[in-house]
Amino acid sequence: MTQTRARSPDDLLAANKIWAAKKLQTEAEFFKRLSLVQQPKILWIGCSDSRVPANEIVGLQPGEMFVHRNVANVVPHSDMNALAVIQYAVEMLSIEHIIVTGHYGCAGIRAALSDTDHGQIDNWLAHIKDVIHAHDEEISALKGVQAREDRLCELNVMTQVRNVAKTSIVQKAWRGGAALTVHGWIYRLADGVLHDLDIGLSATSDLHPAYRIEND
Repeated sequence: MTQTRARSPDDLLAANKIWAAKKLQTEAEFFKRLSLVQQPKILWIGCSDSRVPANEIVGLQPGEMFVHRNVANVVPHSDMNALAVIQYAVEMLSIEHIIVTGHYGCAGIRAALSDTDHGQIDNWLAHIKDVIHAHDEEISALKGVQAREDRLCELNVMTQVRNVAKTSIVQKAWRGGAALTVHGWIYRLADGVLHDLDIGLSATSDLHPAYRIEND
C-alpha cells in the first residue's frame, strides 16, 4: 500500500495558492460570488475521519453544503456546538435536508465496543455505548467483530437522526411548516459509495409522542 506523504503547513499553503488559481481559471468570479452569499440547502453531520471528506464524496463545491463533523457523528442533546450549527442551518440558512452520515470502519465505533480505557474520549463515546445498551441483544447475536461494528455504525446513525429530529430547533421548524427532512446515510470506505438507511423523518408525527413538542 502506498503511504500518504506527511504534508507540512507550508505545503498546505502552497497547495492552496495552486487550488485558488485553478478555480479562477475555471470561473473568474468564483470567489467574488462565493463571498457574497451562503445559500446551501443541505446540512451534513458527519464523522471527523479524514477519509470521509463531506463535499468531495457527494461532488459538491464550496458553498453548496453546510457541514458539522465530530468523532463518530454523534448529536447529543447537551452538545451546544452541534445545536448551534443546527439552529443556524435551520433558522438562518433555511436548510431543507439534514443528513447524518456515518461510515463503516469508524474508529469511534470500534472504541465504543471495547472495554479499553481511552482516556477523556470515553466520556464522548458513552453516547455510543448508550446505543449499544439499547440494542445489546441484536448486536450480541451477530457473529464476528466486523459484523457487530458494521451494525453499530448503522444503529448509531439511526439514533443520531432521531436525536436531531427531537431537538426543539427542528420541531419548531416543522411546526412552522418548513419542508425539512432528516436523513441517515452510511458510507463504505472500501468502495466510496453512500447508502441511504431509509430512516427519513420530516414531521413531529414521525417521533414517539414522548418527544413531540406540539406548541410554542
